[in-house]
Amino acid sequence: MKTNLLPGALLMAAVCGLSACEDHRLSPNADFPERIEFFAERQYPEGMAYSARLDRFIITSLTQGKVGTVSTDGQYADLVSDPALISGVGVKVADERIFVANSDNGVSSKSSPATTQKTAELLVFNLNSRTLERRVDLDDLLPGMNHFANDIALNPDGTVYVTDSFSPVIYKVTSEGTPSILVRDDVLFSSPTFGLNGIVYHPDGFLIVANTGVGKLFKVDLKNGNAITEVGGLGNLPGDGMTLVGTTDLYVVTGSGSRVALVRSNDNFATASVVETQTDGYSMATTSTYVNGQIFTINARIGEINAAMGDASKLQSNTYSIQRYK
Repeated sequence: MKTNLLPGALLMAAVCGLSACEDHRLSPNADFPERIEFFAERQYPEGMAYSARLDRFIITSLTQGKVGTVSTDGQYADLVSDPALISGVGVKVADERIFVANSDNGVSSKSSPATTQKTAELLVFNLNSRTLERRVDLDDLLPGMNHFANDIALNPDGTVYVTDSFSPVIYKVTSEGTPSILVRDDVLFSSPTFGLNGIVYHPDGFLIVANTGVGKLFKVDLKNGNAITEVGGLGNLPGDGMTLVGTTDLYVVTGSGSRVALVRSNDNFATASVVETQTDGYSMATTSTYVNGQIFTINARIGEINAAMGDASKLQSNTYSIQRYK
């Protein structure tokens, strides 16, 4: 496997490492409407974060292998484009860096037979220079299997966790960039269709991860040998992106992107329940982000991606939206 810390980033990484103080909780200069409509040619923005430093949402692109920004008044602009980025999926922003899950499901303009369903990487870009600092191969950890790096969770100590939707694993990347398989479970993490998806880090030292294909949420206890348990009490909940607010409230995009469910737990997610579901304003949504005390969800037209799998010429949509949870 290769873990590349690219020239020009060595000194910065040596001095401050890759910690994980997310840049999205507060943006006092931005005015957030209930709904933001924007134009971005063939973007298909599966992942979304928010940068208070830029006062912009940051979105990925499944079809073009780039990262862009969206202002609160709906202005889109390209931010990062690099040959290494084939198809951007999950994204986080922390400590003036952009963390992107890099994959290939065959619909990107950069797709190739060698990379389609074989790519799982973590790319780290500098928010100021907009250059690639670090490229970490994850698929090499599990050769001979299909791969699709999907979502990212950040631990405040700088550790990054990445889900793989085609292999039953969660990857771990240390603050120094060393990758490993955090946990593999061929039963709980497998799926006949799309497997592991959204992931969040809980400040009490565990991860919550969605297995979309089986409609369940799982807890991975980082303080107890990475023990995996199902979050009880939820029934069928095929989650996509997830956003944790505080220690009890988890917002889950579900229903093939047609709704956002507020999941609440009072026992550290041994069990949980859906206390509220909103449907107005959501269509083919994928994930959410939390800023200024509110949840915003990206309507990414993900259903069109699923229908056009392997034929990028079918993907011609240019209009998207970001919906506030009311």
